[in-house]
Amino acid sequence: MRRGFTFRKRAILVIVTALLVADVALAVYSWNLSSAQAARQELETLKRNRKLLKADIENAQKIRQDIPSIQKACDAYEQSMFPESAGYSSVTADISSMAAKAGLHLQGSAFRANELKGHPLKEIVIDTSVSGTYTGIVRFLNALQRSPHVYAVESLAARSEAQNQAVRGQLQVRILVKTYFRAA
Repeated sequence: MRRGFTFRKRAILVIVTALLVADVALAVYSWNLSSAQAARQELETLKRNRKLLKADIENAQKIRQDIPSIQKACDAYEQSMFPESAGYSSVTADISSMAAKAGLHLQGSAFRANELKGHPLKEIVIDTSVSGTYTGIVRFLNALQRSPHVYAVESLAARSEAQNQAVRGQLQVRILVKTYFRAA
């Protein structure tokens, strides 16, 4: 009996030891498997980041290559603006021509110049008034918008011409327009 008990005891001890060894082996295998998956995920993340950085570098190189043509276009645009020396008379003639084509009466223009810091352009604010029909005023504003020169309408103030009852449907519009002259 004593011998059977010792045999059982050794058999149980061997089985428990085998189970512990198997458990440790499975734990090591599981740890290796999870670290391999983490390494793969990290590798995929690094590959994705590399692609994004490569795309950013290519975009920056393309921008660097385009800078001379962009600078040339900016210079051409700046040269298309009226020079300061002849700008006032050119703008007056241009706005008068647009008003006449729209069937409006131009009642006068006042100019105010503002310096632009760090740039060789001058901002010119034009305060002008036109009178005529609503359709003519819309045509005039459309001509300002489509002009090859830079005109930015800052504000409009419209009122009907009530003092002249002989002409019905006439409006008087005060317009503030900004434009730019290149420095002499």
